[in-house]
Amino acid sequence: MSNDKFCYLDNNATTRPAPEVVDAMLPYLREQWGNPSSAYRFGRKVNAAIETAREQVAALINASPREIIFTSGGTESNNAAIHSALVAHPGKRHIVTTAVEHSATLNFSKALQKLAYEATFLPVESDGSLDIHLLHQSIRPDTALVTVMLANNETGILFPLEEIAAICRAKGVLCHTDAVQAAGKIPLDVRALGVSMLSLSAHKLHAPKGIGCLYVRQGVPYHPFVIGGGQERRRRGGTENVPYIVAFGRAAELAQASLREGQTRVRALRDRLENSLIKSIPGVHRTGQKEPRLPNTSNLAFEGVEAEAVLHLLDQAGICASSGSACTTGSLEPSHVLTAMGLSPERARSCIRLSLGTDTTEADIEHALKHFPQIIARLRGERPAKNISPQPAVPVG
Repeated sequence: MSNDKFCYLDNNATTRPAPEVVDAMLPYLREQWGNPSSAYRFGRKVNAAIETAREQVAALINASPREIIFTSGGTESNNAAIHSALVAHPGKRHIVTTAVEHSATLNFSKALQKLAYEATFLPVESDGSLDIHLLHQSIRPDTALVTVMLANNETGILFPLEEIAAICRAKGVLCHTDAVQAAGKIPLDVRALGVSMLSLSAHKLHAPKGIGCLYVRQGVPYHPFVIGGGQERRRRGGTENVPYIVAFGRAAELAQASLREGQTRVRALRDRLENSLIKSIPGVHRTGQKEPRLPNTSNLAFEGVEAEAVLHLLDQAGICASSGSACTTGSLEPSHVLTAMGLSPERARSCIRLSLGTDTTEADIEHALKHFPQIIARLRGERPAKNISPQPAVPVG
């Protein structure tokens, strides 16, 4: 990097494992390395740590610990939810989802179409919102599942899951939500949401990559996606990833404690960054509706430039950002989320996603605001603005 300042604004891609989380998992790599399925005391102690983590994760979303199934991450959780709904209802071969889902849901749904299942991909409005009336109309007698993400990973836009789940209950259809991007940023309550299943991924919560969970409401039939031994009460085969499960539990505990900070301090920093860029650089536009959306996420279109070129120069300035989902980085195609919102390919390729976290500081915002105008002006072949006048910080309580 060209300077000694490292500014990380890509927390929707992944988060820094918190020191407390690393400390919690290390004993299960060094001393407590037994197999939790073993009958002897050495294994039982490890199993007890898993159950403590299960309680911690359940508390984050107001679930019962028995409703939590540990998985390898959000992709497996999403796939498992869809798979289970279809296996549980063999006479129903149709699912409803949206055109802006994460690739874990989108591509699994497309794969099912090749196996003679049917999938309806609901469009979104130009502001990224979902037409609930259209969703209602799309549910058929042979619909096994409606799966709609709670928060979009590229724009931060929130979908009305309580209303969607209520429609599903009225029609006798299971409802799943990918809540991977929402966890730790907004309060989550599966009882209030009313969903049948919900996916989480720990690496969005300052825990390591490779661990997640699927919430399955008590009474909802569940058929394992990963079949093997009797682990996870016979709901997910494979020896448990104990250190990472423990890390997930500790991260969930920390996330619960820092929720208010995300709603206040992080939101204030996000708004300051977004408003300053829009005000100070010509031709900058917010992508999608302002609210409701995640308090940490901003997706901005910069007229006349390619996002990849912007990101390259940001990287040289020690700033980490993205043009969309990290799962599709390297694709030559514009973001499916942005094109579904009606953006032209050219406009979609000009969009930058900035996602803040609890680690983000005032200095990070200052650093970004210092370099952004210079970079955009350089790429447009213009003279850079002398100075950017940041919006004043918003007082938080």
